[in-house]
Amino acid sequence: MSFRPLTLDEGKYLVKLARRAIYEYVVNGRKIEPPSDAPRRLFDLNYGVFTTLEVYHGPDLTELRGCIGFPQGGMPLVKSVIESAIAAATEDPRFEPVKPSELDRIVIEVSVLSPLEELKVSSPKEYLSKIIIGKHGLVVKRGIFSGLLLPQVPVEYCWDVVTFLNEVCEKALMPITCWTDEYTTIYIFEAQIFKELTPNGDIVERDLAREYEERCKGRSTSTHSV
Repeated sequence: MSFRPLTLDEGKYLVKLARRAIYEYVVNGRKIEPPSDAPRRLFDLNYGVFTTLEVYHGPDLTELRGCIGFPQGGMPLVKSVIESAIAAATEDPRFEPVKPSELDRIVIEVSVLSPLEELKVSSPKEYLSKIIIGKHGLVVKRGIFSGLLLPQVPVEYCWDVVTFLNEVCEKALMPITCWTDEYTTIYIFEAQIFKELTPNGDIVERDLAREYEERCKGRSTSTHSV
């Protein structure tokens, strides 16, 4: 992965900060301030960030519980993580707010995003060679419509590039072939992803390329055609 601005210790700090922010807000109704003792770089960097919450059913079985973030930064990372963590726990419209009794069953993942890069092509088919599963996330935009999928999503579902493009169009509430339209803009980004292995447990940095190879070799799926 070419985008790796954080050390593992800094990533672990952000995940623990996300858990603390959720706990204080859900249990005590209090939004914490960025800790003064946080690593200095976490105040200086302002990358985009997403916090993902999953219900933990076992090492290989989790269930999405919330995911919200800020694709293009604009705040210090230490503050963005607090805001996105609380929002993921309480504002994701797909779910009810997280209850205090759930906190011991949820694993937390923080994704730090690189700046968006517009893909300029002469033909939509060029996207198929420019987008790399296990490296890139996607943003699609056309008019008032937009959608984003993090780079871990196609890895977890063993999608190929066509399916990834179709799915991000669907996420934007557009036809699944919106990426073939000349008026649609496609952006790529990378992410550094830190995740608890168990609720409040050890934290690792994910290697999506390795995960994709191990999980999906010989079985990447295409649910739609071009």
